Amino acid sequence: SLGGYADVFQRNVLASGVVPQISMIMGPCAGGAVYSPAMTDFIFMVKDSSYMFVTGPDVVKTVTHEEVTAEELGGAISHTTRSGVADLAFENDVQALLMLRRLYNYLPLNNREKAPVRDSGDPTDRMDYSLDTLIPDNPNKPYDMKELILKSVDDGDFFELQPDYARNILIGFARMGGQTVGIVANQPLVLAGCLDIKSSIKAARFVRFCDAFNIPVVTFVDVPGFMPGTSQEFGGIIKHGAKLLYAYAECTVPKITVITRKAYGGAYDVMASKHLRGDVNFAWPNAEIAVMGAKGAVEIIFRQDKGDAAKLAAKEAEYKARFANPFVAGARGFIDDVILPHETRKRICRSLVMLKDKKIENPWRKHGNIPL
Repeated sequence: SLGGYADVFQRNVLASGVVPQISMIMGPCAGGAVYSPAMTDFIFMVKDSSYMFVTGPDVVKTVTHEEVTAEELGGAISHTTRSGVADLAFENDVQALLMLRRLYNYLPLNNREKAPVRDSGDPTDRMDYSLDTLIPDNPNKPYDMKELILKSVDDGDFFELQPDYARNILIGFARMGGQTVGIVANQPLVLAGCLDIKSSIKAARFVRFCDAFNIPVVTFVDVPGFMPGTSQEFGGIIKHGAKLLYAYAECTVPKITVITRKAYGGAYDVMASKHLRGDVNFAWPNAEIAVMGAKGAVEIIFRQDKGDAAKLAAKEAEYKARFANPFVAGARGFIDDVILPHETRKRICRSLVMLKDKKIENPWRKHGNIPL
């Protein structure tokens, strides 16, 4: 049986990036068998009936003296909220199979084909003026990035993946102008949209899937930086954050980026910036692109004036005008155009048409060495 497992694993690896692989876990999957679905592109599980673990509850109790149920150890909820092993959890087998069909509707049959185009009749030049008031006046107040996604894609239809894991970043499939796109977006409602270890890994794997199967990537950016703290540093945020950087830099499919509000520091670079061969990079009028926010920068540069609130406020305004606005970034070639929020869909759809025949090749190599 061990040899049989290894034969299956080998075939999973050879098929990776050639045909989409989706695992449906509808019962127990334990021991070595779990590594086959782990190497597939997406994993769907069913609540209360499917389990995945390397060692079961009895072995765990014997070795570590931990009391844990099969559901807690490897159930659908555990793997979609805590481990990130599974992408979606469903109430029953029928619902899981229906959602599997919906997912396949977005995907090509293999890496030599393009994803199916399905015109929904939703006009590509549709404007949504409610987006003009999406961003709060207070730069520290959150908003729901999913609202922007739903109002930008065809018919508001967004197939989100891993919605309950690393919720500070959103990933999923949608159509724009009938064409399948992969969506990656920071979520200001959770951790202010900061990138951390889990969100970097989640988004990096998704970007690489899109690249493997010729699916354009649309990125919505509102990121104040990488999450600070000892738990992140000791957990390897440097290497894990580099996974997302590597994925975007290696990606050769059309890449369209929209900066809605904040794009600070290294996180700006990582999120499909122009410097990582972003094809079309837009910014909304109030976007801030800088090493850090105006308040933090002024407090560091003018620390000797810490007690002078009026002077600090003036310097903060000067910093925003000179460094943190999208027009300065545009003058330096970091941004292609500053657009009004309500025309976001129209500009993305036009860019997709422009880039439909994009061809770019990376230098020949056996394979890259992504920072795992």
